[in-house]
Amino acid sequence: MKQLQTPAGQGSFCDSEHQRRRHQTRLLLLLFTSPACFLQSERPEHWLSQVLVSGRLCWTRMALSWCLWVAVALLSGPSTIHALAPENEVTLHPTTWLSENRVTPVHLPKGRARRLYFTLKKKADLLSVTVSPCAVPIEWSLAVRTLKDKPPKKAHWSSKKSMPEVWWRGSGREVRIYTYTGNAVDTYTGPAYAPASIYILRLKSNEQDTQVSAYLHEGPGPSGAFPELPSDPRVHTLGVGMTSVTLNWAPSSSVVVKDGHRPHHEYCVLVNHKHNYRSLCAAREGIRKEIQSVQKRQRRDKQSKEVVWGTLKDLWWQQPDALENRESSTTDKFEDPGCVCRDIESVCTVSDLLPDTQYYFDVFVVDRVNGTSAAYTGTFARTHEEARPAVTSLREGQVKWVTLNGDARNLQGDQFRFKPRGWQQNGLLTLHTCNSTSKVKVTVLSKGQTLTSQEVGHQLAQIWLHGAPSYLIQLQALASGSSLVIPKGDSSKSKFCLKMQASSAYHRRAVPVFPTTLQIKSFNKLRTCNSVTLAWMGTEERSLYCVYRRQIPLDSKHTSTDRCIDPESRPAKERVLCKYFQELNPRRAVTTAVVGELEPGMLYVFDVYLMRRWGLPIKYHSKTVRTRSEC
Repeated sequence: MKQLQTPAGQGSFCDSEHQRRRHQTRLLLLLFTSPACFLQSERPEHWLSQVLVSGRLCWTRMALSWCLWVAVALLSGPSTIHALAPENEVTLHPTTWLSENRVTPVHLPKGRARRLYFTLKKKADLLSVTVSPCAVPIEWSLAVRTLKDKPPKKAHWSSKKSMPEVWWRGSGREVRIYTYTGNAVDTYTGPAYAPASIYILRLKSNEQDTQVSAYLHEGPGPSGAFPELPSDPRVHTLGVGMTSVTLNWAPSSSVVVKDGHRPHHEYCVLVNHKHNYRSLCAAREGIRKEIQSVQKRQRRDKQSKEVVWGTLKDLWWQQPDALENRESSTTDKFEDPGCVCRDIESVCTVSDLLPDTQYYFDVFVVDRVNGTSAAYTGTFARTHEEARPAVTSLREGQVKWVTLNGDARNLQGDQFRFKPRGWQQNGLLTLHTCNSTSKVKVTVLSKGQTLTSQEVGHQLAQIWLHGAPSYLIQLQALASGSSLVIPKGDSSKSKFCLKMQASSAYHRRAVPVFPTTLQIKSFNKLRTCNSVTLAWMGTEERSLYCVYRRQIPLDSKHTSTDRCIDPESRPAKERVLCKYFQELNPRRAVTTAVVGELEPGMLYVFDVYLMRRWGLPIKYHSKTVRTRSEC
């Protein structure tokens, strides 16, 4: 085999096969023990050639190809290095140290453990480690690796070794002293081990990528980095109303006012509809996800920006400036997540809540200087439901006078309940407004379901009830010529009357038939000095018709009779006659009546009522007739 020439002064060629293999082994050891020098070099091939020349290695084709293969493996990245390492070997490049008295943020990828190392000072007899998870539960443990002999200052296997690697490769044993699984802020406090020890803090998240914060404190006493909670960290409910909830909690010893200056600790109260949070970081993460969810719905449904941000305000009860799309922070910096109360007082009243809704309340004591927080044990409460309007019972056949108030705040209006008699569960509801320009919205419900809803004007309305044991009737005043509720204002305009009757005596499966017209006709040729002949349309049902009269002055302007006046409420002397009438042919259903004993030349108002035992009387339109002066 042809040998390659070495540079001048660098020695002879390969003396033997044993020497060649020995130099190859030295090269591999140098590459694996000092990979940083090779990877960080601007010209790795130049660095490799220098190593080969200085080591007096044999430059055979086989040796050169083998060395280049090792170099390519190193250049291909950490995955190749991990593959070359044994399963129980832990790669210690780079090493993360946990500093004392400093909040260290750590990012935890899902399913991958992170290690933080630290050592204690010689005089430290106690230590405390605090780990603050964010939104998901994590696993963390604290272990100590104790050496039998103190490691030398300069390791014989390499001059460039990190301190954790020196302890790791040295003789000794590892002891796990504490473990925890959960999503609450947890602190381990214990004595220090031998001085020649290194502590290993392992962190792992099995659910998703998350952020945690770690803090190391040496010596006795509290660290002061995290706010202190009282012995009873529960949040209590003082009072619950329809739109407000009052909370209180035991004060924290960290919130202290000195020399009249505002302390750098304060309370932050959050409220939401879903659940309680174990940390302020988890609350921010929940708000961020909710904002992203609403933004996705905004893009999908193409809703307006105002509607979306209004929905967020209703969900989280935040200030508008707190609804910004913040990136997830790796530290616990105090950014206002929308505190409904932010003060140094241990009491808070949360207002502007929805009635009959369950809310979750969390209280955090926040250190604005160090950017840390501590969570109280949250609580929840359900606001009281709105005061339901009184429901009036309607008796069988009772004529009920109702005065409606057109208040825009009274969305349900007046409510009545009717229970029909008998096993058929049927009934007839009759309504008649007393104002010619007013309308009423009538809604009939049964077991929470709307059966019918319609508007009732100046005409008498009939609603057939069937198929339910009980009916809830809602009446709501409407403005004239619209379907809007009358605004609250003048009592003469916002109030009007109607009369209503419900009866189960009508057993047919449809509403009764009205006369084709409610006009009253007077025959001029049959009019005399003391009598008048009237005619009106009837129905195919046998019904009772009553005629009333009243005399008015000749110069009277108001000749019509109030259509809401019942026949029973009129004076007996005004009633002229009552008669039964029935005609099966609707076109021929005309009946007449002659009213006598009148005075010559006088003005009379005649009214006809269709009397029904299962509904309100139907009043025909008033008819004004003047008798003849001379006959």
